[in-house]
Amino acid sequence: MNLPNKLTLARVIMIPIFLIFLYWDFASWHILAALAVFAIASYTDMLDGKIARKHNLITDFGKFLDPLADKVLVVAAIVAFIEFKWVGAIPVIIILFREFMVTSLRLVANNKEGKVIAAAWLGKVKTAFTMVAIVIILLLEGIAKCGVEFSFELRIVNEILIWIAALLTAVSGGQYLSSYWGIIDADK
Repeated sequence: MNLPNKLTLARVIMIPIFLIFLYWDFASWHILAALAVFAIASYTDMLDGKIARKHNLITDFGKFLDPLADKVLVVAAIVAFIEFKWVGAIPVIIILFREFMVTSLRLVANNKEGKVIAAAWLGKVKTAFTMVAIVIILLLEGIAKCGVEFSFELRIVNEILIWIAALLTAVSGGQYLSSYWGIIDADK
């Protein structure tokens, strides 16, 4: 297994660690600990792709697992955010719908044509923005948990960030759908 794929697997392993820190209220800074794990996991996403492209280590396994690891990491965070009432459910549902749609489209493409659909440029922008938004939400909520008071309503900032992520997610999902609509045959 090459280094980029090992980094992707490391990201998958970091997901439960992130959730343990996020949910286990062992200290006032537990959210900041979760943020650190999330940030490291997010960094591996950028790093594995950069290494894979630079050293020609792109594999079908990596093209499949990398976006899946990203999705699970992001979904774990944003679903937890709903439970903590940091964001509303509607933008998260939009994000989840797009992720299920694109994953399904990838499966159809692979089964029908033997293609592995790699992440498109807009999909990468969407992922990067969403991860940055999650980092900001975790940072603000973590600082608030440590007793710092803000002169603004955290929930409003969180909602703005998650709605921008949802908009980028919807647009990139539309791009995937229009690009690969031809592989979907409603008669079969």
